[in-house]
Amino acid sequence: MGQLDGRVAIVTGSGRGIGQAIALRLARDGAKVVVNDLDEAPARETIALIQAQGGQAVACNGDVAAPDFGTRILGTAVEAFGGCHVIVNNAGYTWDSVIQKMTDEQWYAIIDVHLTAPFRILRAFADYLRPAVEAEHREGLRIVRKIVNVSSTSGVNGNAGQVNYSAGKAGIMGMTRTLAKEWGRYDVTVNAVAFGYIQTRLTTPLREGEGGTIDVMGRTVKVGVQAGRLAAMNQMIPLGRGGLPEEAAGSVYLFCSPDSDYVSGQTLVVNGGA
Repeated sequence: MGQLDGRVAIVTGSGRGIGQAIALRLARDGAKVVVNDLDEAPARETIALIQAQGGQAVACNGDVAAPDFGTRILGTAVEAFGGCHVIVNNAGYTWDSVIQKMTDEQWYAIIDVHLTAPFRILRAFADYLRPAVEAEHREGLRIVRKIVNVSSTSGVNGNAGQVNYSAGKAGIMGMTRTLAKEWGRYDVTVNAVAFGYIQTRLTTPLREGEGGTIDVMGRTVKVGVQAGRLAAMNQMIPLGRGGLPEEAAGSVYLFCSPDSDYVSGQTLVVNGGA
């Protein structure tokens, strides 16, 4: 039996990268997973991988920053699997510029996906949580639920060219500490994981003069890191390399498992010792 048998987990941004690795890790230990991506194809891939290892998953695709998304994804979890026990707010991307070149559109797009979207999802969860816990208590049940918010070392330390991203990721740590205080009485732990350099499509090595892009809601956003900068980052990391998505997922799993039932309001920095 897995430690998460009978649990239902929502993982945003789980069609690719770290989010996909998190969804697979939770499903491997027994959780039923609500998968989310902007696009249907990556979500289908994650669901197929979960099903191939004997798990259950459904999709709730679309923009996590949409005003109705929180209600919609909570509704999907309850309708498909009968409840919700774990939420991992992982969806996001970067759209970098130094402050004098950053537009309002850049600022709000990144703040919305990294801070406003988790706020709306967790607000929707609050409406579900209170009656669910009251019903469980009447039956003599105590069920510990888990919230894990994905932050970044950019939120902990700041990072040049990322005033929008750093602000959003610092804000999610404040949200984490506040909800840990508000929701302890409901047996909910709320923690954050702040990742350093993890090897994903957002940190793909680039040669000088090259540039990678992704499409986000009709916006073309530059991604990737110059190879020379990545080499310098690797030299600063005692473990000598960026983390793998599966390693990042392991740190999130810690906060989703019963092993962390008395840990709340914390931010775990995952950066290879840098």
